[in-house]
Amino acid sequence: MKQAKISDAVVKRLPLYLQVLNELKVREVKTVSSQELGHLLDFNPAQIRKDLAYFGDFGRKGIGYEVDYLIDKIRQILKIDQTIYVALIGAGNLGHALCNYNKYSKDNMQIVAVFDSYEGKVGTKINNLVVQPMDELADTIKKMNIRIGIITVPAHEAQTVANQLIEGGIEGILNFAPTILRAPDEVRVQHADFTKELLSLAYYLNHKEEENNE
Repeated sequence: MKQAKISDAVVKRLPLYLQVLNELKVREVKTVSSQELGHLLDFNPAQIRKDLAYFGDFGRKGIGYEVDYLIDKIRQILKIDQTIYVALIGAGNLGHALCNYNKYSKDNMQIVAVFDSYEGKVGTKINNLVVQPMDELADTIKKMNIRIGIITVPAHEAQTVANQLIEGGIEGILNFAPTILRAPDEVRVQHADFTKELLSLAYYLNHKEEENNE
């Protein structure tokens, strides 16, 4: 596997490739070309070939990519050929919804612990997971080898929770709180910002209306 610097954009496209490949597998499609993948994803086929070439030569001239083989390779690249344990902090409505991920996910990303600071939620169950108090967070991270934390608490609590996750030894954070988090370089933080995505959609809707009025 090549050791070139891989951009965030490439890494974020890999799960999209994997999703389409899994759909093809369900349909018992054995091989697929970059042109066919590009059509399904509305991507430039050259971009797909370039993205995959960062990691190796997976295609065969005149045949394309073997679906099962490419699924295995992308799962290895994303490190989901091994189980990665996840903790969720914030047992509200969004936390409940995200815990459903365990039910339907075929990937080896598994939410194994849920935490909340509100005593009324501690001890309740979400999909067979008992909500734990925050003072058990650090010990649980170490005991269960949890590597990723998901934050679904209000914005004013998010940095405190992030600090607790970092102190507990977490390696990555997915933040759903509408605030920017500070973290050391060795901890990767991804922000899932609903407001940003909605505002982006608003731009495109308005842009479409302007085009129709021209």
